[in-house]
Amino acid sequence: MRRLICAAVAAMLLSTAVRAAELGQASWYVNPYHSGLIAAHKTFPMGSRVRVTNLDNGLSLVVVIVDRGPWGRGRVIDVSNVAAQQLGFLSAGLARVRLDRL
Repeated sequence: MRRLICAAVAAMLLSTAVRAAELGQASWYVNPYHSGLIAAHKTFPMGSRVRVTNLDNGLSLVVVIVDRGPWGRGRVIDVSNVAAQQLGFLSAGLARVRLDRL
């Protein structure tokens, strides 16, 4: 019984580690085939939901991964222009963000 409990706790910790936050820089883009709160990420599966938090102003929202990217150095995610507007960095072009996969 003790082994079973230890295994269950270990599995929970590992699943939490997989969903650990990713920090980095976000940019924005326009996708002619999709609109709304979408984003591009290099490794998250298509259709994944990700909470993006702007670390400079505390605004956050959930986007859906529909593309691959970003391809700029040091960037962790490209969000749609709609998402960038709601996160408050459309005019700046870039923002420091935290990503939490849901």
